[in-house]
Amino acid sequence: MKELEDLNSKRRWLKKSLIAIVVLVTIFCLLEIFLRTYWGFCDSVLMMENKNYEYIPQPNQDRYRFRNHILYNSFSMRSPEPDTSVYTILGFGDSIINGGVMVEQDSLATTLLSVALTKHLNKKVQVLNIGAGSWGPDNDYGYLLEKGDFKAKMIFLVVSSHDAFDNMDFMPVIDKVRRYESRQYKLATWELIDKYALPRMGNQQSSPETGVIKKGTTFNTGFLNFYKYSLQKGLPFFIYLNPDKTELEAKQYKEEGQQIIAFCKQYNIPLVDGLKTTKPDDYRGVIHMNEQGQRHMAESLLPIMEQLIN
Repeated sequence: MKELEDLNSKRRWLKKSLIAIVVLVTIFCLLEIFLRTYWGFCDSVLMMENKNYEYIPQPNQDRYRFRNHILYNSFSMRSPEPDTSVYTILGFGDSIINGGVMVEQDSLATTLLSVALTKHLNKKVQVLNIGAGSWGPDNDYGYLLEKGDFKAKMIFLVVSSHDAFDNMDFMPVIDKVRRYESRQYKLATWELIDKYALPRMGNQQSSPETGVIKKGTTFNTGFLNFYKYSLQKGLPFFIYLNPDKTELEAKQYKEEGQQIIAFCKQYNIPLVDGLKTTKPDDYRGVIHMNEQGQRHMAESLLPIMEQLIN
């Protein structure tokens, strides 16, 4: 009798264990499906190294990440394929102009400007979006030298105060710094844990736009190189200075931003001052623009573009 009771007890334990395993596997599978299909996990923007400008998004990416459409063309621009037969404007910068995965493709300032200027000129205009997280003007200029200007009629730079001394150092970041991966995670659940949960537990920076920190001691050479290139090619060139949230609250730029302003005055480079149009609720974090901020940036850039075109 006791042996029969023990056998029944083991059967009940095995049945409960089997049910628990089935439940856990089902939950795991449902979580994987939800993270992939709804939030776009395992579909992150992939990066690659470059000998001329450190790193860049891999070309030809069509992603849906955090409910946003992210598109990169064959030249690693966050834009449709360049069409050299249309009126082309090159927009350079870092994660500010790039927008990151939290900004829908159609909500980028460059996309909005392409639409507005096409209506203004009554012919197709492309404002191409060239940049990557933590790029400085020297990274942007390295791209220009490598890829060319795509027969552009105008060039502009979107910068922040920290770009004054944000010089390339070619420290390895691909597959060494979170969000600079060259390949996708195999499991969405593990990506959630490794990329977002663990950094939060360790009080690390957890923003989806976390970049790499580069510290230089000399004024970034990209500013002057862009000016000289544009002058040589006879292309209109201007700079948009984007304030971070602390600068907006203080209503003035930091010392590095003041040096960028002084540089523009020295070389008579048109400067669009973001302090005049940026709103406190344009940010997601301290420096990056949300979709409303991208729209306000486009509204700030449109008048000077129309003026230079005319």
